[in-house]
Amino acid sequence: MVMLKQMIILFILMGVGIICRKTKIMNDAVSKGMSAIVVNIASPAFILSAGINQEETIAPNMLVANIAVTVVIYAWLIFLAILLPKLLKVEEEHVGTYRIMTIFSNIGFMGFPIVLASYGETGLMYAAMFQFPYNLLIYTYGVSVMQKSSGAGKENVKFQWSKIFNVGVIAVFLSVLLFILKIRVPSSIESVVDTIAGLTVPLSMMVIGYSLSGMKLGKLFSDKRLMVFSLIKLIIIPLISILVLHFFITDPILLGVCFIMVATPVGSMTAMFAEAYDGDKETASMGVALTTLLSVITIPLCNLYVQSLL
Repeated sequence: MVMLKQMIILFILMGVGIICRKTKIMNDAVSKGMSAIVVNIASPAFILSAGINQEETIAPNMLVANIAVTVVIYAWLIFLAILLPKLLKVEEEHVGTYRIMTIFSNIGFMGFPIVLASYGETGLMYAAMFQFPYNLLIYTYGVSVMQKSSGAGKENVKFQWSKIFNVGVIAVFLSVLLFILKIRVPSSIESVVDTIAGLTVPLSMMVIGYSLSGMKLGKLFSDKRLMVFSLIKLIIIPLISILVLHFFITDPILLGVCFIMVATPVGSMTAMFAEAYDGDKETASMGVALTTLLSVITIPLCNLYVQSLL
């Protein structure tokens, strides 16, 4: 019930973004600015708030388990990213886009808010650990795959540590450090962090809604291959993943967080990378839009099965 309520709230906030576009309150420049605020300020504060709020505790062995299962999940997604395009008979020029859409989900804009609402600060701490491999992979494996698919030479790949160890990853590191060492911060700073963190959900959902309103729904649902891919990503992959993981994970919060991290829709970074590296931007944008719309239904429905395992 909590999950369904949260998805309804997110859907309404996306609707606000749609209205803002239709009424011209928002434009591309405003949307880009809001995205920058979420990525560089609000979301890092959101992650930090989990480490600052120390009312709940995580045993050291569970943090180790969290790291281990995160590595396993991304290894599993990379394997699927190689397999799925072949099963769907994706044309060579679109393979890179489908691979990135398989691996990189919207864990920040949608995943973190859902986790916080469903599992509290402890769940958010678990979810934050997914940020490390996400950033490492998208700026290494993601760039390589997209360039290879578009025909660009590997010599054009520029490995930049600054993009991997960005403000989001630094926030994860600080949050874990504060949590493990039980470092207390002044109440005034905690209030500031919590207030800024509160911007994450409304701003991110409005940006997603703004982007969705620029898509033609008829075109979204007419691409049969993309529709099949979306159902596999949003239903089959999460359910199979959790079915296997529940034999090894005893903590219901960690298992629930793993589900949300895998079940969230395609991340907006997919479309950005497709544009930056001459990939299939249209398919990437449609993938983000279609999976975001469907996830409002698939996440609560799949969660019913997950709850039966907890």
